[in-house]
Amino acid sequence: MSELERHTYDVLVIGAGGAGLRAAVEAREAGLRVAIICKSLFGKAHTVMAEGGAAASMGNVNEKDNWMVHFRDTMRGGKFLNHYRMAELHAKEAPDRIWELEMWGALFDRTKEGKISQRNFGGHEYPRLAHVGDRTGLELIRTMQQKIVQLQQKDGAQYVSMESNIKVFAELTITDILKENGKISGAYGYWRETGAEVLFEAPTVIIATGGVGKTFKITSNSWEGTGDGHALALKAGANLVDMEFLQFHPTGMVWPPSVRGILVTESVRGEGGVLTNTLGERFMFKYIPDVFKNIYADNEAEADRWYVDQDNNRRPPELLPRDEVARAINSEVKAGRGSEHGGVFLDVSKRLSAEVIKKRLPSMWHQFYELAGVDITKEPMEVGPTCHYVMGGVEVDPDTAAAVGVPGLFAAGEVAGGMHGSNRLGGNSLTDLLVFGRRAGMGAAQYFKSNSKNPVSDVAIEKAREKIQAPFDRAGGENSYALHAELQEVTHNLVGIIRTKNEIEDAIVKIADIRKRSANVSVSGGRKFNPGFHLAFDLDNMLLVAESTAKSAVLREESRGGHTRDDFPGMNSMWRQINHISSFDGTEVSVREQALPVLPKELFDLFDVHELEKYMTPEEIVKGGTN
Repeated sequence: MSELERHTYDVLVIGAGGAGLRAAVEAREAGLRVAIICKSLFGKAHTVMAEGGAAASMGNVNEKDNWMVHFRDTMRGGKFLNHYRMAELHAKEAPDRIWELEMWGALFDRTKEGKISQRNFGGHEYPRLAHVGDRTGLELIRTMQQKIVQLQQKDGAQYVSMESNIKVFAELTITDILKENGKISGAYGYWRETGAEVLFEAPTVIIATGGVGKTFKITSNSWEGTGDGHALALKAGANLVDMEFLQFHPTGMVWPPSVRGILVTESVRGEGGVLTNTLGERFMFKYIPDVFKNIYADNEAEADRWYVDQDNNRRPPELLPRDEVARAINSEVKAGRGSEHGGVFLDVSKRLSAEVIKKRLPSMWHQFYELAGVDITKEPMEVGPTCHYVMGGVEVDPDTAAAVGVPGLFAAGEVAGGMHGSNRLGGNSLTDLLVFGRRAGMGAAQYFKSNSKNPVSDVAIEKAREKIQAPFDRAGGENSYALHAELQEVTHNLVGIIRTKNEIEDAIVKIADIRKRSANVSVSGGRKFNPGFHLAFDLDNMLLVAESTAKSAVLREESRGGHTRDDFPGMNSMWRQINHISSFDGTEVSVREQALPVLPKELFDLFDVHELEKYMTPEEIVKGGTN
């Protein structure tokens, strides 16, 4: 066995997307030595897939916008299951994070007056999404990476080596978060190219690993989205909150196969794209829930007028929150009014000229034209729901992003739960990354300064080492690819967009069976360039995530946001007060109920009481907030 590669840092950031990079910047600026771990290539984080924009109430296009309206929209989108403090911090701090990005060199599109342009998006009352064409996530990552390089250059001038205090370890997988004496002590993993093992000793770890989409068969997530952070946190003793809530983005391409699952950004609908079924009907007018009737147009004429006069018309129902649109498409397909390939049609060509489409939606036009031979300036796209985002995640303290129950562990971005409640509004993810990435960096710096080093023991290293070697020492066992395909079928068919008790219970049994067989996964060949070796560890993570999702989903006997129960079709205000907390004992996941923190009076009073009556019990209304 070759000598183990060892590194010592103050803070270890797992994940190099928007949340991880923002956390790293904050920790480095607080004077700490920071390592950034990146599963794929640096710059290829899933943040680049966020196209439409970053939601922040700067009021540049409509001055009526402010943090209170943004907070209300976020709570409505999440059906009031959000952790109010996270939604409040996010709404208040999002504008500062966007202006800060601009100071760091982000080139946002502009209004005629030269302010940052903001566009409409589903669930947002005013145009609120700061954007760079339809490549906003790419610009965010480009800017954040440049900021990291700038910090490295500063260190280079001061300490000779540019990587003396902040270093990126790309194409490296973390297999274990390590603890000693109940506190974080570091992490263990391997270089993906060679399989050589690496130990990081660090008393603080920030998880910023993104989502879980590869647990599902059709997903907009790329290969990295295997729930690594969710599972690493569970194994380290942290909790996951509300894992039943998965967002199926309503408009992923379903045809042709070359682009299946790839997202059609919501800004296509924000700019005027309409949804039709195979009969040519604009079907969304049939699916406006009662709670949204006063905000959304119930006829085509008014919906069309909204694009030119937003103050005097209700919004088109194509811009309902994502869960509503996804369910509506699902219903049309199930009723036999879907397209030949199981989707519906989204058409922006009837409303906008080819020139305008290419200017406002350049990536959409280019991507589908090149990859699929679909020209969105002339023809509709064939779209349907695709597993896109997980609202559930690590249970954290809202102010510090500290993982509940594990000293020294922090989480931010999609891997953290609570902020979005049962459904995330489009555009809130990019500002979520920035707001809570920064807070995780601050929290880690505060923790580090009041806690001493916590060395990793030889016993912990040996256990981590054995885990990585184990699949190679088993002969003729299970194949990780076959088990992954089986898991994806189970989640897609039994814990997908529409759920029932019998199907979820069936899924729980099947996931347990796959999990049992996965303990016998064997890997042939060596460690170099061996994707079967990587999948053996990804599979273990995805099984934990799927178990958490199914066990939470079977308990929640209502439909809310990204969780739709056919056997419990309505929302229930008693269930709104409950979070599901998943924990792991080393053998199986268990889920318990926990009371949701109550809205304080000053936030309660931001809403019309008649609106709250649609979500809350009479007892909650009478209380009028906690104070």
